[in-house]
Amino acid sequence: MLALSMTVAAAVPGAQSVRAAAPTGFRQGDSLKAVAVADGFDHPLFLCTAPGDARVFVVEQPGRIRWIEGGRPSRGVILDVSSQLRYGGEQGLLGLAFHPAFATNGFLYINYTDRNGQTQVVRYTMRAGSDSVTAGSSKRILTVVQPFANHNGGMLAFGPDGMLYIGMGDGGAGGDPFGNGQNLRTLLGKMLRLDVDHSDPYAIPQGNPFHERPGDGRAEIWATGLRNPWRFSFDFTAKLLIIGDVGQNRYEEMDVVDAARAGANYGWNVREGAHGFGFPRPGPKNRIEPAVEYAHPDGCSVTGGYAYRGRALPELAGTIFYSDYCGGWLRSFRWKNGKVSDQTQWNVGSLGSVTSFGEDAERELYVVAYEGKIWKLEAK
Repeated sequence: MLALSMTVAAAVPGAQSVRAAAPTGFRQGDSLKAVAVADGFDHPLFLCTAPGDARVFVVEQPGRIRWIEGGRPSRGVILDVSSQLRYGGEQGLLGLAFHPAFATNGFLYINYTDRNGQTQVVRYTMRAGSDSVTAGSSKRILTVVQPFANHNGGMLAFGPDGMLYIGMGDGGAGGDPFGNGQNLRTLLGKMLRLDVDHSDPYAIPQGNPFHERPGDGRAEIWATGLRNPWRFSFDFTAKLLIIGDVGQNRYEEMDVVDAARAGANYGWNVREGAHGFGFPRPGPKNRIEPAVEYAHPDGCSVTGGYAYRGRALPELAGTIFYSDYCGGWLRSFRWKNGKVSDQTQWNVGSLGSVTSFGEDAERELYVVAYEGKIWKLEAK
């Protein structure tokens, strides 16, 4: 993701009714509206719910997790790690995932940048329905050394297989100077897959590409060739993994693959989107081509995406939504048999500096804006 700053955010207007022209090949969608359901969060980056808990939790980059309460941030704080992290730019509290069995085990996982600039994945325990985590319950799961202050990734989520997936950026600077995207000896520039239910602090799941041959690559690796998979999600119904991989200077990309596909290579830093990057080199033979890409200055940092699986908008079931931190628009497409169709730009006005999508307990879709506002997608 581009450096998160209010300087950039201030350049993106708030919601407005101006009808933007749809890009070539897109239809104009007029059946949705974005409803502001909360405001006042401190640089929010993510939103989700916990199994067995109807509250909508919001991750604030300075280090706190609150919930939406009466259209505002809750007074209570589920977790405050502000004293443990480095906040600013692309660093801070970046991700949150609740264990699928949270209602019984109380486990939640966070991803943050510690005071030394390193990625930390830590587990906490919280009693279902409680307003805060249990004191002294922190358990460190994974530490990844970061060479630079950007491209730290930050997203983590449980997949349909019950494994914990962690999106790791290439380590930062520009152009992947250490070649981490294609280096199988580092966790940077990768999608990781961990079994957090067995062994301490995790086990390597069966099916990881290097599970049986760790000499060929890090055993935690599930996929490679990613620049900065800032936000990704799983469509549990269609069993898809959906990744918004932030580009360098020219192209942003949305990737869609079978969630069970191990060893995918998304091409970075040999490819940026569907194009060669840097000096001419043959691309990885097993690379995944983007489902959708768009060029700058149509945006600057892709944010996506989520497949709609709520019940309020049945005509949009399976539609994959995405946005852009600088563009502030809302777009979608359908994915069937490996092909994109029905590309749409939705006439909802500018959503601001979009940092994430998220779902509530009913699987309705929300959009998170860095300026502090939370939007919900509803029918007009």
